[in-house]
Order: sequence, then structure tokens, then C-alpha cells
Amino acid sequence: MYFFLQTTFVLKRRWPPPLHKKGGKTTKLRGRHFVYDLVEDKNVVRQPDMKVILNQYVEGVGNAGDVLTMRPNQVYRDYLMPGLAVYATPENMEKYQVEENKPKSEDTFSSPYVQRTMNCLSRLVLQITMSKKEPWTLEPWHVKTSFRKAGFVVPEHAIKMPPGKVSGPDLSLQDKEFFVTVTINKTETVNVRCRIHHWATGLERLPWVEHHWKKVTEPLFPEQAEVLQNLPLPE
Repeated sequence: MYFFLQTTFVLKRRWPPPLHKKGGKTTKLRGRHFVYDLVEDKNVVRQPDMKVILNQYVEGVGNAGDVLTMRPNQVYRDYLMPGLAVYATPENMEKYQVEENKPKSEDTFSSPYVQRTMNCLSRLVLQITMSKKEPWTLEPWHVKTSFRKAGFVVPEHAIKMPPGKVSGPDLSLQDKEFFVTVTINKTETVNVRCRIHHWATGLERLPWVEHHWKKVTEPLFPEQAEVLQNLPLPE
């Protein structure tokens, strides 16, 4: 494999050679005529940003037809050479503009980060902490608070609760799980594994279980068993 490095320098003779007289002898160049001054080094001159058009969905970047503007070296290395984008020429701009109204393909999402978010949520074991002493019934705001503690901002209207009522305190829930469904951008949906943890202080506190999120438990609702079985567990 060969790599070619293209460099461009603009040079100027320090001592220009004398002009050749018509019909006369050829002017002989001397050593001083090969002394040059550097006028410009193209390698250190900032090149303008380039525009390219994505020809497919790229996670965390954009959908097919999106126009990106970035540094030339990044364009060549990350998008043009892998075949993820094309130059934003008038012909390509016209081509993708014509195809803007076509039905969305299966690999097109409502935003560039949706797939990454869905992957994170599908691997999450959401621990919902509830009281071990006071009576409670699980509601969407409990789940929303648990998501926030886990680092995710999920509004209540985007949370679809399990099919049955979950109430406590009930220590039998400690070894069972269920899932809630989260809707992202009112478009994509992802199921999130949830487990109830009964919380108390002092002697009433339950013992800590190391790597509890890796433990396989029984489903709280039998109708959710198949979906829970297909959800990945965190490593």
C-alpha cells in the first residue's frame, strides 16, 4: 500500500537571473540563482470548510440528505472515504432535494441521537426506589424521578406504565421485574427494564446485593416475560 503526501510551497528567487537576449548566448545560471525565499506554505494555511451530503443514516450525525460542514481532513477520513457522504455539488443537492419527500427508510430516525438513546435505555436496569414502611402505588412520576437519578430526562407523558397495578410495600416485588415503554420524540419507542427496591433506614434497611443489575429475576407480569427475556442485561 502506498501513501502520497501532497505538499505545495510558493517560492521566489532571491536573485532573479538576467533576461536572455534574442539571438544571444543562453544565460548561464549561477549558484545564487538557486537561492529561494519562501513566500507561502500551503500546508500551514487554514483550508476552508467543506460541505458534504450524507447518503445514509449515521448514528449521532444525521440522516440521509443532511448537509454537513466541517474540516477537510475530517470529511475525507470519516465520511468520503468510508462512502458515508458525497460532495455537496449542485447535482447532488438537486438529487437529494428530489428525494426529500420519499417515504422514510427503516434506518431513518427522528433525530441523529435516537438510536444511541434507544440502545442505552434498552440496556438499562432502572431501579425504582420505594418506601419499605409507607404504603404506595407506582405512578409515572416515580418512574420519571428514577430516570432522572439514572441520568435520563424522560417526561411523564412519554412513559407507558406496565399493564397492572404495582403497590407496596411488598417484599415479594424485590425479586421481580417489569418494563415500561418510553416514547422518544413522539415517534420511536423503547422498552426499559425496571425493578422495585424497598428503601428504609437503620435495621430495616435491606442488605446490599453486589452487581444486582446482572441478576436474572422473574417477571412481575407473565405477559411481559417474552419482551423481558429479549432485553439485554448490562455487562
